[in-house]
Amino acid sequence: MRLWIAALAALWLLAGCNTIAGMGKDISNAGSSIENAAKKK
Repeated sequence: MRLWIAALAALWLLAGCNTIAGMGKDISNAGSSIENAAKKK
């Protein structure tokens, strides 16, 4: 039973890290798009 709990906790933490990393990339891409649009004007 402890093994299952540890495995589920590890998966939950890994999924959270992946989600935060993806969100950071999306925000970075949005910032780059805004910066490029400002440079064109």
